[in-house]
Order: sequence, then structure tokens, then C-alpha cells
Amino acid sequence: MSIWEYANPKKFMQTSAWVLPWITGLAVATLLAGLFWGFFLTPDDYKQGSTVKIIYLHVPSAMMGIGAWFMMLAASLIWLIRRHHVSALAAKAAAPVGTTFTLIGLVTGAIWGEPMWGTWWAWDPRLTSFLILFLFYLGYMALWGAIEDADTAADLTSVLCLVGSVFAFLSRYAVYFWTQGLHQAQSLGVVGGDRVSNVYAAPLLLCIAGFILLFVTLVLLRTRTEIRARRISALLARERRAA
Repeated sequence: MSIWEYANPKKFMQTSAWVLPWITGLAVATLLAGLFWGFFLTPDDYKQGSTVKIIYLHVPSAMMGIGAWFMMLAASLIWLIRRHHVSALAAKAAAPVGTTFTLIGLVTGAIWGEPMWGTWWAWDPRLTSFLILFLFYLGYMALWGAIEDADTAADLTSVLCLVGSVFAFLSRYAVYFWTQGLHQAQSLGVVGGDRVSNVYAAPLLLCIAGFILLFVTLVLLRTRTEIRARRISALLARERRAA
């Protein structure tokens, strides 16, 4: 069995219909468990107090804001190389989800930054690149809506996705390029062990898993909607030609 079989809309619809209930249930259970554990069962930090608990929203949403763009990049490359319509529609479907996660990351970061840095916003390299990524999300969705021909829209948005990936990369790794920035290094890391105490790291990992599952759930749902919308458009166009 080849993975490209799932690029067939009929096969994708059949498989996603079977998988969705399981992923949705797992996403809800994981998110509820992680957020409840993090917000209600972990102690206040000795330095940051209760504000540290915003980590359970900020870190997963920021990770998924960046991760969603890389998923869109992979889907866009598949479209440009192999011309599979499901991949283009999956990239389109992921954009509003990634935009929402990025916005949550920006807002929660500002809420967390004010008591820590004494300001709601700073033109830190990582924050600035993350804000630019958010603007690329808005531009990507606007471009899809501005072009009538679906294939042309997919081509142009794929190119835009390639350009925006620079800022997704910088959002992820800016702290390594500009060490003097305000933003801390990654909260969790393989090298050198965890940068947060285990009492916070365990529920944080659960929240990250929940956000990933939520992202997959929403993208599958929206991709299914995009496929149905494409089918309806094709039927309407056929009826107009017949008339």
C-alpha cells in the first residue's frame, strides 16, 4: 500500500471518517487532563508565582503555530511536485487553525511577558519573527480568497508558503541566532535535559500532545469540508455548462 493512495479524495474521505472520532476523543481527553493537571494540580513557581501556569497554553500554541506552517509547507511542496489536490486543500484547511494558534501564542506571550519583562511587547527577534509569521498567515488566507481559479490559487499560495517558512524557521530557532534577546530558550530540550522542573514539564508535555491532536482533528475536519466544497463547485459548474 502506498501513502499516495490517500491523495485520492474518496480514499481520504473514507479513512478520515473512520479516524476522526478516535482522534477527537483522544484530543479532548488529553487536553482536559493536561490543562486540569497544569492549572490546578501544580504549585506556584517560587519566582513567577501563578503566572508560570500560562506555559500550558503559551508553549503548545506557539509550537503549533510554527508546526502548522511547516505542515502547510510540506503539503504545498507535494502539490507543486505531484499536483495532488488533497494536499493543496489540506494546506488551505490548516491555515486558519495555524493562525488561531499563532494568535493565542502572541496574546498569551504578551500576558506572560508583562509581569516578567515589565512590558507587553518587545521587538525581540523571536517575537518579531513570530508576529511576521502571523501576518504571513493572514496574507496566505487572503490570497486563497482573492483568486477564483483553485489551481492558480494553490500555486501562488504554495510559493507564499515557501517564503513564509523563513520566518517560521526564525521563530523556532531565533534564540540560538540572537542570544541577547529577551525571550528565553526553549522550555523543553533534549540536550542538557528539561529546562523546567519535572513538576511543570509532565503536564506541559501532556498539553503539547493535546494541542497536536487538536490540530490534527481540526485539519481533518476542515480538509473534508474543503473537499465537499470543491465537489459542490464542480457540480454547479457542470450544471451551468449543461444549461
